[in-house]
Amino acid sequence: MGVDEKAIEETVSYIAIQRLLGSYADAVNRRAWEEFGELFLDDAKIDITPSTRAPLELTGPAALGRFIGDAIERFEFFQFVFLNSRLELRVDEDRASGRNFMCELRQEKESGRWSRVFGVYHDGFRRIEGRWWFEHRDELQRPGGPR
Repeated sequence: MGVDEKAIEETVSYIAIQRLLGSYADAVNRRAWEEFGELFLDDAKIDITPSTRAPLELTGPAALGRFIGDAIERFEFFQFVFLNSRLELRVDEDRASGRNFMCELRQEKESGRWSRVFGVYHDGFRRIEGRWWFEHRDELQRPGGPR
């Protein structure tokens, strides 16, 4: 049985993208927005469609960090988790896309009220010099209601 080089390359890329997603969740939970520069390309396009506001278009990691930081400032507790990811790799093109389902659990500082938000990120990834980055994101959020 011969070594399937393409399967190995796809597996390595899959793991690298999962690590990228994990690094993103970790940075969000620690509110470490400065680390987004290690995850997103400088010209990454981010389209956000919140359930309670007009859609937004952002460019780059700093803009995304400011947006999320401002949005979660009102929470005493905030936990972000990925629930599931479905990745499509095109390693021969140094590109990948993913449908990444997420949940936020949060508690407001003033009222103590708990809420959940569920959403899905439609992410585009790009490999540059062997390293995977977020290239674009389309985000849809839906409230989960109080718990």
